[in-house]
Amino acid sequence: MASTQKYDSLNDRDQSVNSAKKLSFNAEKEQLDTNGNSKQNSSVTVPSSELFVLLIKDAIYGYIFWSVFQALSAMIWFYPLNELEISGYEAFAAVWLSPFICIIPGVHAFLQQKWVLILLRLISVCSVASFQAPTTLIRLILLATGAGVSMLVLAATLWNSDKLVRYRTFWGLILGLHAFLASRVWFVTFAPAWWDNQSNSIVIACGVISALGYSLEEASPQVQVKQQSPVNHWLPSGVGLGSLLCLTHMCFGEASLITRWTVKGYPETGPSPLPWGSLVLLCLSLGTAVQIKAVLAIPVTLAATVSFYFLLLFPDPWLAFYAGCCLAFLTMTLWPAVIDVCTQSNPALCLTVASLTYIIQILFWVWTVAFNFVPYGELTREHTDWVIACIMAGILLLFIFSKASQESFTTVYTRMEDELVPALGHYLKVVFLIFLVSQVGMMKRLSKYKPGSEVKSNPKIFTAGIWTYHFGYDNKGWPSMERAATMINNTGVDVITLLESDASKPFLGNNDLASWLAEKLNFYVDFGPSTKDHTWGNLILSKYPIVKSQHHLLPSPHGELAPAITASINVSGTLVNFVVTHMGNDRDVVDRNLQAEFLAKELRQSVDPAVFLGYVTSPPGSENYWRLIKDGKVKDIDPTDQDRWCEYIMYKKLIRRGYARISHGGLSDTEIQLGTFQIPEDPVNYKDKKKVTTSPTKHNIDKSVLFNNVFGNYYPGHGYFDHHGFHMGTPKYFYND
Repeated sequence: MASTQKYDSLNDRDQSVNSAKKLSFNAEKEQLDTNGNSKQNSSVTVPSSELFVLLIKDAIYGYIFWSVFQALSAMIWFYPLNELEISGYEAFAAVWLSPFICIIPGVHAFLQQKWVLILLRLISVCSVASFQAPTTLIRLILLATGAGVSMLVLAATLWNSDKLVRYRTFWGLILGLHAFLASRVWFVTFAPAWWDNQSNSIVIACGVISALGYSLEEASPQVQVKQQSPVNHWLPSGVGLGSLLCLTHMCFGEASLITRWTVKGYPETGPSPLPWGSLVLLCLSLGTAVQIKAVLAIPVTLAATVSFYFLLLFPDPWLAFYAGCCLAFLTMTLWPAVIDVCTQSNPALCLTVASLTYIIQILFWVWTVAFNFVPYGELTREHTDWVIACIMAGILLLFIFSKASQESFTTVYTRMEDELVPALGHYLKVVFLIFLVSQVGMMKRLSKYKPGSEVKSNPKIFTAGIWTYHFGYDNKGWPSMERAATMINNTGVDVITLLESDASKPFLGNNDLASWLAEKLNFYVDFGPSTKDHTWGNLILSKYPIVKSQHHLLPSPHGELAPAITASINVSGTLVNFVVTHMGNDRDVVDRNLQAEFLAKELRQSVDPAVFLGYVTSPPGSENYWRLIKDGKVKDIDPTDQDRWCEYIMYKKLIRRGYARISHGGLSDTEIQLGTFQIPEDPVNYKDKKKVTTSPTKHNIDKSVLFNNVFGNYYPGHGYFDHHGFHMGTPKYFYND
């Protein structure tokens, strides 16, 4: 059957394997003379222009593959994110199962034809243009089409009858992954293909040139393989490959992910993405350079399992981070061994099972976080340990049930006759060249990032804000970072908490919103509870130094986990405590009562001035509203505002000066609230501002407390604007006669 590709017997591969063992990192050439005897030429120190073109061409398509592959889950997730329930659009994940059609006789052979491969590559590349689609649904359809087609290309090339094609496909994927990660360094954790129309178009242009370039290649002498049944069973092979795909995407889809798994509060925050993401990239590069023997595959997998659990369980952030770096190294050493086993199995069934395994494991992690909104979520709540067990057991089973030697079957190639083939050393040189490019990006970012407060006319006045950020995507599913940064900058806010801000998970794009905004605005940042803590995220951005902070998981016996941060910030020489939170879903009454009690205790125990910025999921005047005020010993910035849900600003030992609500303008699903406060000169004997006005000029309100008129003027009702504007009876200012 055409769906079952035939491969070399071990005897037929002996000469290829033995020759491959002679390859070293100095890329020695091996050719056959007219008598069939091998002879060695001098070492190749600089690849020829033709060789360089091949390397770049393969790397570009590998880059396209990872861009499309990692984007689909985030695009699918947009729908249940907005609806807070299973939406039905999750069915688009089925496109990853497209290799199953190769079970039909003749299909796999048809896909391997040169013109068919070129066409499929072009379709995959053009799917990147989905970013410029007019609607979210069209974007999802186009992207899903590209993802399905890219899996067909993988089936046709990684299981190709020409060993050269298999070899180049594998190393193209590896180079593409490293290039993908390096480009995200330069775009501050975001993928260029999904950043803006300009970078999207550049990626498409490079991809089209790469895909068309395959049509210009001369037919090279193929290393044809003899027909024989696959050596390894497709089921463990597919489960292992899918598990490795999930591990790579989950932990190393972006260089900063490991640092966000291990982050703690100030002053000992643990390793920050800048510059410690460089060590993660270095470990990935070093792991790529190691070709493990078949006999070491199982011990390496076990070592990776231990590293993974240490990353999850170590309380010390540095030890957990180092465990993550070990995992990065070991993950990349496993890739050649896993691919060599898989390419000795049935392509249609192996790759289909791999895709299904990846889908199940990604959904499993979704279930551990979104347990309050999905069926049977109570069974998977917070069980990332189970996810890790499934992933590593899948990889381990692949090696346990593999029957043949994995040495040099797909991932190492021997030169035949006079054809020009990139040697292993050439690929590794490019890997480390890509690493150096990423480090230039790291150094550039590090040199530009200089957080610190601006010189203010009145240093005792500051503005605090709260905003449910919705993971950095607008209400139509496109990136909103630049617009968000402009909006935050226009508010003049000094300290702001962003809720629903942890997008470091694969189904949210693996983006580090905290790093991007902090570097863009030159703010100090506290990421909040770590990615492995199963919350939706809660960060603090501050123009003033964060002296100390503590991350909390609020009591949540029944509902979703609620994150909180208590932070002491040095505002012009005075410590001001900030308590910021996103409380649990409103249907879980017991949870919210316990959470309000905890937060009130934190506020009550604060001896310094304090500001509460919270998403309370309760209306004004509710039981929890009064619990926070009475037990926390704080005041509502505007108790007359009875139309709030769910953001609140409260305070103590401060003088209120201004209050504003700014419409989201389609940038999120929630408005921005701002409160301006003054630190009293005498913390004991001072008077708060008791009267309210919406006409600042009439009552001679100090200009230093006025909000930016870029958001318009006083607006009495709900502003359904397509832009950011004051609304809901604000801005208001407070004064005394």
